[in-house]
Amino acid sequence: MHHFLVLINIVILAAFIAGLYIMQRKHVSFSKRVFTALGLGIIFGFALQFIYGPTNEVTLNTSDWFSIVGSGYVKFLQMIVMPLVFISIVASFTRLKLTKNIGKISILTIGILLATTAVAAGIAIVTTTSFNLESVQISQGDAEAQRGAYLEDNLTNLEAKTIPQQIVALFPANPFLDLTGARSTSTIGVVIFAAFVGIAYLGIKRKKPEEAAFFSKIIDTIYAIVMRIVTLILRLTPYGILAIMTKTVATSDMDAIVKLGKFVVASYVALIAMFLVHLLLLFIMGANPITYVKKAFPVLAFAFTSRTSAGALPLNINTQTKQLGVPESIANFAGSFGLTIGQNGCAGIYPAMLAVMIAPTVGIDPLTPSFIFTLIAIVVISSFGVAGVGGGATFAAILVLSSLNLPVALAGLLISVEPLIDMGRTALNVSGSMTAGVVTSKLTKDLDTKVYNTPAVADTVDA
Repeated sequence: MHHFLVLINIVILAAFIAGLYIMQRKHVSFSKRVFTALGLGIIFGFALQFIYGPTNEVTLNTSDWFSIVGSGYVKFLQMIVMPLVFISIVASFTRLKLTKNIGKISILTIGILLATTAVAAGIAIVTTTSFNLESVQISQGDAEAQRGAYLEDNLTNLEAKTIPQQIVALFPANPFLDLTGARSTSTIGVVIFAAFVGIAYLGIKRKKPEEAAFFSKIIDTIYAIVMRIVTLILRLTPYGILAIMTKTVATSDMDAIVKLGKFVVASYVALIAMFLVHLLLLFIMGANPITYVKKAFPVLAFAFTSRTSAGALPLNINTQTKQLGVPESIANFAGSFGLTIGQNGCAGIYPAMLAVMIAPTVGIDPLTPSFIFTLIAIVVISSFGVAGVGGGATFAAILVLSSLNLPVALAGLLISVEPLIDMGRTALNVSGSMTAGVVTSKLTKDLDTKVYNTPAVADTVDA
């Protein structure tokens, strides 16, 4: 009987997908289709939750089938991330867009990412103390205990590395390995290798212009193909969001969410406050924050549902360049660096909140100036190398807690609501990298304000 019910659920999803496809054929805007997919996913997910329950065999089997669409879409995006990062950085050199400002752009982008992460940590401290959150308020079950043991195991692998060794780990010893995304710092490794290729090209251009011109044509051709692949994949965004959101809502443990509601609410208050800081920063730079929200929504919606900053990179760069008027070179740097440096949600807010919650258990007053200053400094330093995929926040939390000599295992207490909080964290990460791109462009006077201020830009994804 349950196989029949699963089939019915699959047919319903197929009907929703068909509806979204009809909207595309009728040239309904990309943003409206993404918003519709998000709404349908939430409603369908709650329906499955209410009818069957999150752990019922029908729900689990249905979610498994839905993963073909949802997880399949995410894998396609991850497939193109490294080729996109590499070819975009190299193309920036061959098109002579970065030769004069590469140092300035890099410093500004990284500086903005790190500065906003410091602000995020400060907001986390204020929010956690305002809500009076402490880890002793959370009951520990089997799942939490297992999570704590897992974090302690991970800590033993990290303790041997000093901060200088962690910085050295950013460098690409094997660029071909990094192109596979094998390391948490692979993206930065690819950026560095691509920069070396670009600098080498500039040297060849001065000495052997014919060979350089031939290489430039090859890069332009590969770039055009990669961007076309990106466009083809991004067309699937509404379908992917529909499937991912349905599965997420259907399988969420609502009882745990209600039980830990105070922690969830506090987390989202901090995340929303930091997002408002992004908008304030844009306003100060003379960029309309409302325009940013409207144009960034599809990217943030995908990041929210998929919980992967890396998977959102193609959509991130596409939106920065086509909708927000950020030059390709700056968008590529901001998007790529934003995957592993200064993630406001995963590396900023989350570790800081945990540190403030756990500190009282070992007799530390989290409101002393010395603790606050040390915490923010460690959060900023530890934000280097946080992976732009699921688990990055856990890695950041381990680094911060261990540096402060706080019990890492207690971080496992929030495992039951981790996915829900991680959705907001990921969206904030992506917003941080996009904000860095716009602000850097403003500071270098490279932002195309005409494109940014255009209320309705044609849907480049469907072109």
